[in-house]
Amino acid sequence: MANPASYRPKTGEIPTNPGVYRFRDQHGRVIYVGKAKSLRSRLNSYFANPAGLLPKTYAMVHAASSVEWTVVGSELESLQLEYTWIKEFKPRFNVVFRDDKTYPYLAVTLNEKYPRVQVMRGDKRKGTRYFGPYTAGAIRETMDTLLRVFPVRSCSAGVFKRAEASGRPCLLGYIDKCSAPCVGRISPPDHRALAEDFCAFMGGEAKRFIVKLEKQMAEAVAELDYERAARVRDDITALRKVFERNAVVLADETDADIFALHEDELEAAVQVFHVRGGRIRGQRGWVVEKVEDSTTPDLVEHLLQQVYGEDGDSHGRLPREVLVPVTPSNADELAQWLSGLRGAKVDIRVPQRGDKATLLSTVRENAEHALKLHKTRRAGDLTVRSQALQELQEALDLPVPLLRIECFDVSHVQGTNVVASMVVVEDGLPKKSDYRKFSVTGPAAADDTAAMHDVLTRRFRHYLQDKSAQVDEAALAGAANGPDLGQDPAQDPAQDPAQGQDSSLDTTTPAPRAKFAYPPNLVVVDGGKPQVNAAARALADLGIVDVYVVGLAKRLEEVWLPDSDFPVILPRTSQGLYLLQRIRDEAHRFAISFHRQKRGKAMTVSALDGVPGLGASKRKALLAHFGSVKGVKAASAAELSQAKGIGPALASAIVNHFAPDGPGAAPVPAINMTTGEVIET
Repeated sequence: MANPASYRPKTGEIPTNPGVYRFRDQHGRVIYVGKAKSLRSRLNSYFANPAGLLPKTYAMVHAASSVEWTVVGSELESLQLEYTWIKEFKPRFNVVFRDDKTYPYLAVTLNEKYPRVQVMRGDKRKGTRYFGPYTAGAIRETMDTLLRVFPVRSCSAGVFKRAEASGRPCLLGYIDKCSAPCVGRISPPDHRALAEDFCAFMGGEAKRFIVKLEKQMAEAVAELDYERAARVRDDITALRKVFERNAVVLADETDADIFALHEDELEAAVQVFHVRGGRIRGQRGWVVEKVEDSTTPDLVEHLLQQVYGEDGDSHGRLPREVLVPVTPSNADELAQWLSGLRGAKVDIRVPQRGDKATLLSTVRENAEHALKLHKTRRAGDLTVRSQALQELQEALDLPVPLLRIECFDVSHVQGTNVVASMVVVEDGLPKKSDYRKFSVTGPAAADDTAAMHDVLTRRFRHYLQDKSAQVDEAALAGAANGPDLGQDPAQDPAQDPAQGQDSSLDTTTPAPRAKFAYPPNLVVVDGGKPQVNAAARALADLGIVDVYVVGLAKRLEEVWLPDSDFPVILPRTSQGLYLLQRIRDEAHRFAISFHRQKRGKAMTVSALDGVPGLGASKRKALLAHFGSVKGVKAASAAELSQAKGIGPALASAIVNHFAPDGPGAAPVPAINMTTGEVIET
């Protein structure tokens, strides 16, 4: 841990202007972003008495090795820049609101030729209209009911193409829950209009459609068409069922998002009710770790930043009112920012009495229950993860906590299609965004130890190159700009967003995005003593001495250390051993999946593969034109030239290839190497 005094900037060097500051660790990663009305006062509060800071703030200033800042023109600019940097760098010590569960949304893909209605989870996509969130049961029932009145396509692309090719719709088309655009029962413009009506109904215009259907029913009755009147009556009943499912809680003209939170010393749970047209249209929840010394107004400010900065338009549009339990910090600037996003005025208020205050108390009860449920579910997992990491550290006698573990595995079939995988675990949880795949060729593919040495060398050589490049850039910038003043010396004042301000102490240049993340505390290899020694030799050759290496042998689940004659035997019930096994199995799964993918591409060989200048698309064109490889072999140069994309020169090359004395004279059938099936003759 670094001593804050070692990188504390001089008080006179810190401006008193409003601005945004960043703490970086020894690897250059941004670990905290904050804003301040006065940078000097805020930064001095971190260094004046570090021992008096809250535990997590204390950990942050000791994990950092430098601090830098950017002066801006106003508090509104600092609010926007802080949000931008939190979104870009994802600092681990900042408050990050995460969904306490994955909520399903009703989505309409308006960016497709034939829009599709479906249930979606996860990240939002451009060109798709979302409604919700809902509970899993409610969203299925709502969708099934509305497809009766608005028979929009709901099938997948594969089902749609099969129906289009066969000329017969799927089951939904036969039971009138799909207008069957796949077989031409409805034109693309009419189907899009149907999808837009679906969106309009879900957006709150239900009364318009119900009134329209009531008129149609009356017309059918007047014409004595009682069967059509009965169908329309059932449609009206279905729409009313969906419309009345959400109880009216406020006046019809009320559009508001109502936030409430419940917190303790370590965590806070947030709930929001989305009220549109006086009805509760959706509900969401988040749980956040209080990793910084934040007051409740600060939490509310960060919450609004993230919710509306990420997906403020996911519920149609920003509401006219945002109701919160306490007035957030920088409320005026927040309201100005949200008004800019909405294109109209947005009020941020704390309801004191009436129906809105009553509903806020209901939202607060939901937040209280959500925090209790989160703690109940997490207690076991958190305890087990902490126990596993501690047991592993003690068993291997490592001097550092195992914050990041990387595991490597090599996969091949008798030395062919050699690949390797790297999986990452941080704080006992997999971090799939940092997983990597390696293709191993040449001498490195000779055996497992050579492949392991090659993969470790490639992984950490990239890290050393990135680190060296950052040091060189910093040295050049320092020589050009003068002495280090406590901020990023590579800052180019011309790039500072606060134009017209004194930017001599500013920095806005983002950190370069490296291919590999910062190095792990522990490297785990799948294998015994030979693989471990190969991995250790790779690190030693690169001069890396602060990364520890172990191997896990499958036969007896022995843990091997470099240059050790005897393994470390962990108890079978050890949580540390369970953690190593899970990491090893995940690396094995990831390597196997990549190996199968690579092997599958190499499984099929064809007599046409050896023809110079003949690529995949032209091979397909030849086979489509002549029907088989046999037909291609029998064709003359003039006949070959008639195929799409085949010129005279390429046609001559094909004829020469299959000539009696050519390289393709011997029959080389296309064979599936897995099943032995001859694909072409």
